[in-house]
Amino acid sequence: MSFPNDPRDKLSRIKRPSPFGSTIFVGLRLAEPMIQHVILSRNIGSSLIARLGGETLHLGTPVDNIIGLSPYRLILFLMSAGCSLKQLFWIASIGEQEMTLKSALPIGAANLIWNGLNSLLFINTFTSAATNGAQGLNDVGFPSVPLVVGSAAYVAGTLLELVSELQRKRFKKDPRNKGKCYTGGLFSIARHINYTGHILMRGGYALAAGGWVWGAVVTAIFTRVFVVGPIPVLNDYCQTRYGESWDEYKRTVAWKLVPGIY
Repeated sequence: MSFPNDPRDKLSRIKRPSPFGSTIFVGLRLAEPMIQHVILSRNIGSSLIARLGGETLHLGTPVDNIIGLSPYRLILFLMSAGCSLKQLFWIASIGEQEMTLKSALPIGAANLIWNGLNSLLFINTFTSAATNGAQGLNDVGFPSVPLVVGSAAYVAGTLLELVSELQRKRFKKDPRNKGKCYTGGLFSIARHINYTGHILMRGGYALAAGGWVWGAVVTAIFTRVFVVGPIPVLNDYCQTRYGESWDEYKRTVAWKLVPGIY
């Protein structure tokens, strides 16, 4: 059965190869962490910060001359790289839908913008989550509380999103489950638990870079994005595809994102 794309949906639901769009997507996602490395290693954007009346955080002592990043900045770079690797793994091993150019470009741009904002807010002393500019292992105040909490949220969110989608992928690969709705594993906790993981990952990354306020803002924005966009779109798609079994799943698992809350 073929299901037409919903105009509200940012991703195609059509399952077929898309070498051109996928290649563009891979290129964009590989390039983005390198851009964050340039920002973090050279304080790119310091002139803009100065024009706005701010001060740029000192570079700190790099882990080594090859990496060129202080321990704090290295963690933020690894968060950017982790986002990229997760999406590259998804397109190579999990996702079956086509990756159109219409999807590849905005997804690549969104990652660049959000991760770039994290980097720029970190290098601004007024908004940086670094306590008194502490970035090294021997610096008093390192690691900062936002870095510790943000890193934990980032790792937990990444694992939550990745494991839940791998569980669903394994279920879908079994020919006996063809046409069935997956309701097990982590998806027995909330119907869109993978989105919960993505929100947690995004909020943790923002918290580690720009502190509590920025972390809360990003978490709220991504929560709203999923609540008004992908969740209702996917609900309509699954209702059409699975019918009564989807209704039963909604009765059994009442929560969409966070058990006991929403």
